[in-house]
Parts: sequence; structure tokens; C-alpha cells
Amino acid sequence: MAAGGQVRTGVYERDLVFTDGDFDFIRRVVVEQTGITLSEQKRELVYGRLAKRLRTLDLQSFAQYCSYLEQSPDELHELVNAITTNLTSFFREPYHFDYLRDSLLPELLRRNAQSRRIRIWSAGCSTGEEPYSIAMVLRDALPAGQGWDAKILATDIDSNVLARAQQGMYAQERASGIPERYQRRSLHKGQGDNAGMLRVSDEVRSLITFRQLNLMQEWPMKGPFDVIFCRNVVIYFDKPTQRRLFNRYADLLVDGGHLFIGHSETLFKVCDRFTLIGRTIYRKL
Repeated sequence: MAAGGQVRTGVYERDLVFTDGDFDFIRRVVVEQTGITLSEQKRELVYGRLAKRLRTLDLQSFAQYCSYLEQSPDELHELVNAITTNLTSFFREPYHFDYLRDSLLPELLRRNAQSRRIRIWSAGCSTGEEPYSIAMVLRDALPAGQGWDAKILATDIDSNVLARAQQGMYAQERASGIPERYQRRSLHKGQGDNAGMLRVSDEVRSLITFRQLNLMQEWPMKGPFDVIFCRNVVIYFDKPTQRRLFNRYADLLVDGGHLFIGHSETLFKVCDRFTLIGRTIYRKL
């Protein structure tokens, strides 16, 4: 084996042998399971994230891991958890939450006054900061004592991040992006073993249901949703996968429903069932 972590034709050499064939096999499995397309530039990322898994399984090469994946379907779950990216924060892209507070929720309270029902989906919710941010705004907007049935579905493919999200516990520095008005009402300081942590209040937590969901597979929920957040998710998908996904979102949204996507994403030449009404904010036609 070459020294110094060098790369030679067909083999990415560190302490674990990682060939072109290994990488291509993993890429095929990942796109089939998640819709995520891994470019050649992601090779080092894949090595770094899976090397720990190989050591846990006491495997000596990625070829052995690829064989293990074929023989042990349960390992696909661990592969997905390792590969998916989970970068998030409270009130990320704050203009979305300004629009939700100032325009969209007042509109929904008027439009749904008879049914008193609001349904929001946070797709790709990661460790929970997005759905908790939505819930803080929603809780603040709901009229007290009027019996509104408002719920947020929060889903992710990664079971590890969902477990963290369900706990609703965050380091205090993670709360720096939360406006003061919501911090006062929605967060409690941890005590004892949880000193230095903040816990999302039960009132906010009660608005959210967390579920594991693979966006590439069948969806158990029927909708309809008033709002869908799917932000910084489709940047990892190719255009055909994006088209299928956004059309499925449109099918589950009410007429005039809203879709929020990430700041680097667009529906231009991807899906014509929405119209752009703000910064990466779309309304279903």
C-alpha cells in the first residue's frame, strides 16, 4: 500500500482500500435508496463517513463493506444515516419565518376559519430546528381558546437525527438565532445534568409529530397540507428526481398552498405547478 494517503489509478488509499468500483457501487446504492447523487468530488466525504462504520464492523476494505451491504439489508439504514448531510439551525433563512408570521399564517387563519385546521410539513427536518422554529411562530399566531387543530409533520430519512429532534434539547449557543420573543415563551433552561442546555416547551413540542420517511418511497400521509417546507434538500438530487418530488408535493398541497425551498434552489424549468411569490417561496397554482 502506498504511503501518505496517496491516490493511484482505481484505488483511494488510506488505511482502508477504496477502489473506483467500491465508490461506484456505493453511489448506485445511495441514489437508489435516497435520490442523492454523489459526484466524484464527494469521494473523500464518503470515505470519511463510512470508514468509522467499517471499523465498527471489523471490515478491512470497502469491497468487504459492499459485499456486506448486499448480504445484510439492514445495513442500508446505517449507510443512509452516515451519508446524509444534516446542516441546520433555528430560524435559518429568517425571511421565510417573517413571511410565515406576517402574511401566510394570518391568511390561513382567515381561509381556514370554518375548519379551524392547519397542516404543515417539514420535509428533511434534520435535528428539529426547522419544525421547532415553525411551531414557535405557529403557536404565537394561533388565537387562544378557539380550538384550532394545527399540526406539523416533521420527517427525515435519518433515524439518528430524528431521535435527537424528538428530545427537543439543544445547547444554549444553538438558540442564538431564535428571536427573543420566542425564546421567552418557548424555551426552558436545563437543570442539573442538563445545565447549559435549553429544552423546547411542551406547548411547542405538542404541535409536532416526528416520523422517519424516505422521500423516494411511498408516503403514508394523504394530506392535504397548507404549507410544505423542503429546504436545502433537493440540491443533492438530479433534475428528474427533483421533478418527481415537486410534483408529489403539489399533489399533497391544497390549491393555493405554499412551498418553501432553500436559498440555492429553484423550480425554474423543474416544476410548472407553482408560481414564485417571494424569495424561494412558491404558491401552488
